[in-house]
This record gives sequence, C-alpha cells and structure tokens, in this order.
Amino acid sequence: MANQDIKLSKKDRLSVWWRSTFLQGSWNYERMQNGGWAYAMIPAIKKLYKTKEDRAEALKRHLEFFNTHPYVASPVLGVTLALEEERANGASVDDVTIQGVKVGMMGPLAGIGDPVFWFTVRPILGALGASLAMTGNILGPIIFFLAWNAIRMAFTWYTQEFGYKAGSRISDDLSGSMLQDITKGASILGMFILGSLVNRWVSVNFAPKVSEVALAKGAYIDWASLPAGAEGIKSALQQQAAGLSLTPTKVTTLQNNLDSLIPGLAGLIITFICMWLLKKKVSPIVIILGLFALGIVFHLIGLM
Repeated sequence: MANQDIKLSKKDRLSVWWRSTFLQGSWNYERMQNGGWAYAMIPAIKKLYKTKEDRAEALKRHLEFFNTHPYVASPVLGVTLALEEERANGASVDDVTIQGVKVGMMGPLAGIGDPVFWFTVRPILGALGASLAMTGNILGPIIFFLAWNAIRMAFTWYTQEFGYKAGSRISDDLSGSMLQDITKGASILGMFILGSLVNRWVSVNFAPKVSEVALAKGAYIDWASLPAGAEGIKSALQQQAAGLSLTPTKVTTLQNNLDSLIPGLAGLIITFICMWLLKKKVSPIVIILGLFALGIVFHLIGLM
C-alpha cells in the first residue's frame, strides 16, 4: 500500500543533490549515466518507500538508460523527485510516465550544457585564472577552482529545486491531462532530437566503385604544370575553387549514389535495425560488438 503524506525535506534533497555530483561515476556504454542517476536517487527512495520490495522496484525503475550533460541533469532530477513523491503518496504516476519525462527532458537539455559550461563559462574563468598565473600570481588557479565549483554547485542546486517545484505543480493536475500532455510532448521532442542526430553521429561509407571516367584536359588540375612553392599552392587552390577536379578521373562510388538518392540513408537503416534489435531484447553490448565485427569484416573485403 502506498505511503501517505510523505514529503522530501530539504535535507533529503540536499543529499540527492550532493550525490548527483557523481552522476558519471559509473558511466557505461550500455545505459550510460544510469548507475550515477540511481545512486543519486537512493536518499529519496529510502525516504519515500519503506518496504524492501518498493525500494527495489524504484531502483530498478531508475536503472534504465539515462544520459545528458552532467550539470543540466539537475532539473530532470528535481522533476523526477516530485513525481516519485506523488507516486509514494498514492498518485497514479507509473513507470512509463517517469521514464518518459526523463527521456523527453534529457535530450533538449543536453544541447544546452556544452555551449554554456564547456564553451563559455569554463574558458572565461580559465582565461582569467591563466592571466593571473602567467604573472606569477598564485590566486590564478585558486580563483579558477573556487569560481568554477561555486557556479557549478549553485546552478545544479537551484535548478534541481526549480525542477522539484515545477514537478509538484505538474503532479497537482494528475486528474486532468496536463501530465499526460507534458509526457507525450517531452517524448516527442526527445525522439525528434535523437532522430536529428542520426545523420550527424552515424556515419557509413561504402567503398565499391560504380564507375571511373577520364576527364577532358582542362577539367582537372594539371599538377605538373603548376609553379613551384607558394605560387603553386595558390594556383591549385584557385583552380579548385573554380570547380576543377583534383584528379584526372572522376570516380563514382556506391556511397555517392546513395547520397544522391537520400543522404544518410545507410546510417538511418542501421539505426532502425538497432532499434528493432533493442525491441527484441537484444543486449546493447551485443549490438555494439556486432557492429564492430561487421565493420572490420566489411573493411577487409573492401565493402566499407
């Protein structure tokens, strides 16, 4: 039976926040940050659920796949805490809803973390610290270390609290359609983000030649007639910019034909195959090892 009127105290949320610092402590290729996520949730799970069975079910629920920028995971963590709290108090929040919100939020937020933290805040603080250190000032590395961690820790705490409070407002409308709409919208957005990344992250290049045609003189760069030194390099670049080929022959590969039909088609097909295998309960580790093996074999026979 569900526990009634159980609330996570600030101390509980602080404990979860501190543990989230180690989100990537057990990162793995199968479910990525799931171990660190479950570790962070343990204080809340112990507070919300009293029986061994309920706690085991909650831990299993949070050992599903999760991966995002480690700092922007905090608002997702806050919303999840609120949903777990409502579930522990008898609300109809199921596993699919909790996992759907997590997956839907982690995709869009992941694209925010890198530009903000890795490409903006850290370089600015690093430049400040380095400028002081180059003058022999010992405060350079100290300022960098203290400022970076102060910003990081403040951001993760306040965004976790923001997510927790927002999650509480969402769960107030459990009798209506708000939570269902947000879950559905988050899932759609997450799948859209993941789908848009397929062409960027899945690269397939088929090597077999379909045709090889000799180009007419003047359609390619005559390397032997180029002047020596920098003038030759300049002339070659100008000719290439004008549309001349780098080689006297035009080679068309199977990949060129596939790209002219639908760019990224092979990568999309491989992604769908992997999704189908996952649906058939094939282990991600087996899929990864299988892709490695196929890649090596296809390279050896000249297919890729």
